[in-house]
Amino acid sequence: MTATIIRGGRVLDIGGHRAEPADILIAGDSIREIGRPGMASPAGAAELDARDRLLIPGLINAHTHAHGALSRGLIPDRAPLEVLLTFSTAVNGNRTLEDKYLSAQLSAIEMVRRGCTACYDLFVEFPLPTVQGVQAVARAYHEVGLRAVVAPMMADRTLWQALPGLVESVPEPARRQVEQIRTAPWEASIEACRGILRTWPFDRARVRPALGPTIPLHCSDEFLRACRDLAREFDVGLQTHLGESRAQAVLGRKKYGKTLTAHLGDLGLLGPRFSGAHAIWLEPDDVTRLADAGASVAHNPLSNLRLGSGVAPVRQMLEGGLRVGVGTDSASSSDTQNMFEATRLASYLSRIRTPDSGRWLTVDEALTLATAGSAGVLGMPEQIGRLAPGFKADVVFLDLANVNYVPLNDVMLQLVNGESGAAVDRVMIDGRLVLDRGRLLTVDEARVRTEAEAATARLRSANAETLAFGHSLEGFVGAFCLGLARAPGGISPGAA
Repeated sequence: MTATIIRGGRVLDIGGHRAEPADILIAGDSIREIGRPGMASPAGAAELDARDRLLIPGLINAHTHAHGALSRGLIPDRAPLEVLLTFSTAVNGNRTLEDKYLSAQLSAIEMVRRGCTACYDLFVEFPLPTVQGVQAVARAYHEVGLRAVVAPMMADRTLWQALPGLVESVPEPARRQVEQIRTAPWEASIEACRGILRTWPFDRARVRPALGPTIPLHCSDEFLRACRDLAREFDVGLQTHLGESRAQAVLGRKKYGKTLTAHLGDLGLLGPRFSGAHAIWLEPDDVTRLADAGASVAHNPLSNLRLGSGVAPVRQMLEGGLRVGVGTDSASSSDTQNMFEATRLASYLSRIRTPDSGRWLTVDEALTLATAGSAGVLGMPEQIGRLAPGFKADVVFLDLANVNYVPLNDVMLQLVNGESGAAVDRVMIDGRLVLDRGRLLTVDEARVRTEAEAATARLRSANAETLAFGHSLEGFVGAFCLGLARAPGGISPGAA
């Protein structure tokens, strides 16, 4: 077993709100010991100089969509969630297997460069997932070196089928066109996922599969039950978009006579394997229901602001004993995969919900959510998310000579409130350097960039008509969902 010792750095203690000089001994892929500077090391151990470096646990992205990397910048500026969803075919259509692989590579590279060492990716293929497509995405993560949970995102209803009255709000001839959009039958998606899970070729400690039934309203009860059973059979995670928009919350109560969370609970989906992304429009009982089931929530402040979705009741979740992580969401819905920005916004947005500063998230809490909290969402709470003996050696080196840290008065405040990713110098995952002094070591980044530009140019041309069609629908969908959001019904995004 190879040994490495990181010497001379300042190791961040999130709970203690400090960073003291210490050495870190790594054996294989895990941390063996954190000790005083100058601690003894095994014979033959490699040494890494971390002088003037702050050592932090890798940030963990609890919810993203790597397919969004190639469609960055294509979603209109003022687009609420349901408008964004009308562009799904336009921005994801006509993709080859290589395009799917490239998009995931590009997303993984961006995350590594911003100090992220693991993610939960709901990756879409239309009309249904394929073994080849999901494996291409997993291979991209494996080659870049980013730890990942990869879940095929799927539905058996389109947006147009899921929202009663939406089709009728669109004039002819566009109405006939949207009526023809169809996903695959749920049985076909489940069979495809069974093949994905049965033939998984990657080390699950590094890249593991999961299931992603996209939005409860977009999935029949039969489909959701089948996802539940398949997740149990193969012992994998299950993540869905839960209460992301007010329109979803209003329609859920109208359709089921209860909240979406309550409906998922009645279907037997809630449990330790389950995580709900966003979870903005929850009622207090929903928080209790999720916490009692041992479920998790992925808080996505970047896209929640970008799409005008609302602000999740994170303080209420934490007080209710609910596990919460932080995600960026897609690069097409938040315009970035920067977990430093997401972490900072998680703290700042808690201040919008209440004037009581005692209920605001502290920087310590925000960073804990983005590390240990997100580790729980990924199903790895005892393996990643902390710098401690026995945990995986996922370490980010930040350059303390960066202007963010000069002078260094309060390391936690300056890290959470000021870091943009500019100070990221090295990134280690599983005890192996993936980024070294700003240079990616695992894949040819210039090649990925060149191929991504070429692929995007081809896809923009191939999808031009569909994209124009999406723009033509923007006003109708926006007006329809605004009407839903304004509907009475006592729906509110939790208590402060």
